[in-house]
Amino acid sequence: MADIRVPAHLQPYVTAVGIEKAVTFLLAFGGSYVYLSENPQARSPVAEALGREATIALAKQVGAGGFRCPTGKPFIAAHLKYNKGLTTNAIARQLHTTDVTVRSWLKSGESTQLDLFGT
Repeated sequence: MADIRVPAHLQPYVTAVGIEKAVTFLLAFGGSYVYLSENPQARSPVAEALGREATIALAKQVGAGGFRCPTGKPFIAAHLKYNKGLTTNAIARQLHTTDVTVRSWLKSGESTQLDLFGT
């Protein structure tokens, strides 16, 4: 797996449940209002998507209650490209955006990463 920099606003999700479940959560709920509980009901949409234990961990890390979930699309695009090997077109279809937008996200992420190491 490639070492992809996790943006600060998404780090709590990755810390709580790992990158795979964090991406699953963001894809399922990004851009919408979501409610997290440390005691989720069986019918909870988040518990159905991630499982009870991951939902509890996420609620403890991010905070229980309702909030608008970030989309995290540039981060997800980088994960799908460098960790999953998806093509730009496949990523664009999955994220409901254009291939041009995906290339832009990936390009900006690469240049930022290079600057971070001083090269």
